[in-house]
Amino acid sequence: MTVMGVPKFERFFRAAAGLDVDKNDLKRYGDFVDAKLYDLLVVGQASAKANGRDTVEPWDLPITKGLQESIHRFRRLDEEVELKPILEQLAAHPPLDRTPAQETEERYPEIIGGLSVALAETFKIMYPDVKNPQTSHWDGVTAVFDRLL
Repeated sequence: MTVMGVPKFERFFRAAAGLDVDKNDLKRYGDFVDAKLYDLLVVGQASAKANGRDTVEPWDLPITKGLQESIHRFRRLDEEVELKPILEQLAAHPPLDRTPAQETEERYPEIIGGLSVALAETFKIMYPDVKNPQTSHWDGVTAVFDRLL
């Protein structure tokens, strides 16, 4: 992540959930979004394969109602923070058996944004008094996402 992007991420987490993040948190955040985007793509790939397609279409991704609502909240927050251009840089993924369609790839920044909002809000639900998440908080929150996504 570029140094120029760090203040925007700090502002985003403050706006989304009143959290103060530092560079260590941003490394954890990058690892989190990489893993969760990959998880969504793996399931999308299985759906594409089951339907006899060579490409992963947007409807193949398992976007739940809750994640869709988080994507909508991200869009509202992004008007203030302007994080989407930075998220486009994070939207890389390893090669898959099925190639994501261009429309699917174009949705990555908003999907990552929705995951980011959900992540920030989950910190506040699980640890309402935390302002600066520590390793144990990250471990707890990511464990929840690992079981649900």
